[in-house]
Amino acid sequence: MTAIAWETCYCPSTNVVAREIDGEMVIVPLTGGIGDLSDDLFTLNDTGKAIWMACDGTATLAQVVEHLCAVYAAPREVIERDVWGLVEELCARDILMAQSAQ
Repeated sequence: MTAIAWETCYCPSTNVVAREIDGEMVIVPLTGGIGDLSDDLFTLNDTGKAIWMACDGTATLAQVVEHLCAVYAAPREVIERDVWGLVEELCARDILMAQSAQ
């Protein structure tokens, strides 16, 4: 598993498709080995959706936190914990991937 880093940009894997359905972000694996099972759907709540949308490959994880801190009234520590936890989980499932800062 790749270590998560604040100075790294993250973006969706090319092996998944994400769609918003009834206000919920649904991520569908296109190949086996993504998620828990090859036919699993991965869904994100509102917080997860905001993090997912910000991880577009153009901002570092630290910049994603800054953006979310400017948009939401939650304490910075909570936002950092949520961002780190979700990105770590999605990278472990090969749903997000790290790339060099642009």
